Amino acid sequence: MWPLSHYTVAALGFCSGVCAQSPYTNSSDSNYSLPNTTGVRLQHGFETVLVQPYGYDGFRIRAWAFRPPNGNEISFLFDPILEGPGNSTAGPAGFAYDTTIDGSQNLTLRNGNTIVKTFSPNGDNVTNVRFAFYRANDDGSESLLTNEYAPIKSLNPRYYEWTGAGYEFSAAFSFSTTPDEQIYGTGTQQDHMVNKKGMVIDMINFNSHIPTPVFMSSKGYAFVWNSASEGEMEFGQLRNRFTSKSTTLVDYAITSAPVGDYDTLQRRLSAMTGRAPTPPDWSLGYLHSKLRYENQSELIQLAQNFHDYKIPVSMLVIDYQSWAHQGDWALDPGLWPNVSYMSQRVKDLTGAEIMASLWPSVEDASDNYATMQREGYLAMTRSGPGTTDSWNGSYIRNYDATNPAARQFLWSNLYEHYYINGIKNFWIDQADGGNLGEAYQNNGQSSFIQSLPNPISDALYNAGTQKSVGKLYPWAHQQAIEEGLRNATGTDMGTACDYVSLSRSGYIGSQRFCSMIWSGDTTAVWETLSAQVASGLSAAGTGWGWWTVDAGGFQGDPTVSWSNNIDEEPYRELYVRWQQWTTFLPFMRNHGSRACNTQSAYTCDNEPWTYGAANTPTIVSYINLRYDLLPYLKAIFSQFSLTSRSIMRPLYMDFSVSDLNIVEMTRNNSNFTTQQYMFGPRLLVTPVTLPNVTRWDVYLPSTGKGNGTRDWTYWWTNVSYAGGQVVDAPAPREWIPVFHLGSREDVLAGTVF
Repeated sequence: MWPLSHYTVAALGFCSGVCAQSPYTNSSDSNYSLPNTTGVRLQHGFETVLVQPYGYDGFRIRAWAFRPPNGNEISFLFDPILEGPGNSTAGPAGFAYDTTIDGSQNLTLRNGNTIVKTFSPNGDNVTNVRFAFYRANDDGSESLLTNEYAPIKSLNPRYYEWTGAGYEFSAAFSFSTTPDEQIYGTGTQQDHMVNKKGMVIDMINFNSHIPTPVFMSSKGYAFVWNSASEGEMEFGQLRNRFTSKSTTLVDYAITSAPVGDYDTLQRRLSAMTGRAPTPPDWSLGYLHSKLRYENQSELIQLAQNFHDYKIPVSMLVIDYQSWAHQGDWALDPGLWPNVSYMSQRVKDLTGAEIMASLWPSVEDASDNYATMQREGYLAMTRSGPGTTDSWNGSYIRNYDATNPAARQFLWSNLYEHYYINGIKNFWIDQADGGNLGEAYQNNGQSSFIQSLPNPISDALYNAGTQKSVGKLYPWAHQQAIEEGLRNATGTDMGTACDYVSLSRSGYIGSQRFCSMIWSGDTTAVWETLSAQVASGLSAAGTGWGWWTVDAGGFQGDPTVSWSNNIDEEPYRELYVRWQQWTTFLPFMRNHGSRACNTQSAYTCDNEPWTYGAANTPTIVSYINLRYDLLPYLKAIFSQFSLTSRSIMRPLYMDFSVSDLNIVEMTRNNSNFTTQQYMFGPRLLVTPVTLPNVTRWDVYLPSTGKGNGTRDWTYWWTNVSYAGGQVVDAPAPREWIPVFHLGSREDVLAGTVF
């Protein structure tokens, strides 16, 4: 496979992905059922399938038609894997194998507690060409996890089709499922769902939609569809199907754990796709932003105001249009005349870092445009002049994030114009791939023109087409910032981060970067607030722990008169509920494009003190609580980095064994499981997602201790409750329902593991 180091910017001397994170073995290796092969190759007519043991309890399967892989295929999986049983079969060494079969043999392979077998849907001895996956149980039995979906009358479960002029094919692989199977993860969608059963998900990235083919099953297995291609995920009643629209290789991995052991599944997944580093301590505080601070004077005054109000803040953000032209990747000197002075002044007043927004778009008025055209650093399209989209009165081309030299060029501009002047954190906005970030073309033009059913740009990149590698684009853009920051700080990938990026998109293994993912440009209404909770829990199931939102929502809903208006009481209530919830997210971030009745700056205010005198004490109290929780936050981020133990924890992760109600509630996507979660091991968080309420129903899961043990204590009243019941919790505007396990003192001290 094409190793991640292929995407390294060689001139920076940076060692990407594979070579930076050290594998280690499990202390229980002496009891481990080691595989007895490096790999098995099935020759099935024009099709070849390679099955290899992969890490602990896992297998990696690759399949191709006719022409074998050439080694340049894009992969998001580590080879070798980060953790394995400590011998040569810990992970595939490229395409190694030592056994060949042709369908006339019965094959059984075991790696740890996962077993793969061939079977014949016809019951004969010549078509043992289908694969089934089992878990070996402690009592000696085997449980079927899934198998290739092969009823007598059905499409081939490994289905290839040639739809274009070249060799690349579309592939659709189908696997069996049962109506009671639950599916967790799949990236993020705005769908109010934790269990994705019944969903068909388009694998096309755009604003607030980050579909990613990584999931965990309630049956006790996890699965990665390792493809950069656009396609679909389908989770039906009898069949799960994954499609890639344009590829030369099908590649997927599967691993297992005992039913209910989601921490082990997360650990196995991150061994395949990458472990998260630990964030800088400062990033765990309050991160402040709005659309937008217009110039240097406004940002310095903002810092002065935080200082004078005595409100702690860890980062201030400069949003888009702070440049003279798209593609300059520099602040407009007419508005930001002395960047290094500004950065130091902000640091002196608040101690805060600064983050600046960058877009991938380049207009022909930019000083960089001619150079990027000449050097081939811009994405093109398969027809026409190569313009990707439009913005701010200009047609634009996106830079080619899949081109290592283009990534280096981007970073050289960021380094010269921002980094050496004290701005060392970067906001990767609008970089979803294809179009300029949205699901429609003609971004920034009239609503009618945006409504026209133009397809997403059929872009051409260094690595391929939008159809064949479109899912790589946002990931590679994250990598551009990671490469640059690691080189500038002299640190290796996987080690603690000094600075961070913020991305609206990502893909398989994005957790390996020093990069937050946020839920996109959401609308400022109650329904959208509630949808963000489930979105965050799906991010957790995918393996993304560095997740956040726009507190208060980003943009107004045109059908709701008060939406996003800081001077309207209905919105103030929504903002307070949203902001208090962000205290209990991996990152506490405030941002939005606000409306107002009275405007005192270039854009409407969004500061903690601008939501009415009655609300300011509540808003500030949650910012202060965030800093009180820093020891707890550091502890849970440390565990996430070491073992991938999720930070936001859907209730199925901790209670599906001890409380069968959780299983049923999750199956039905009950509000108790789409709106509640554990934040780390001790805090049960339930944001209020409706207006005008002073009490809120909370389901307290049974911890399995029995005997009426009062495990749960309400944070605000210190009253304790037994699990396995719904409680009517007091929830005035000042209180978000939060219950804790164990002592409050241990939570605040971070002594929770």
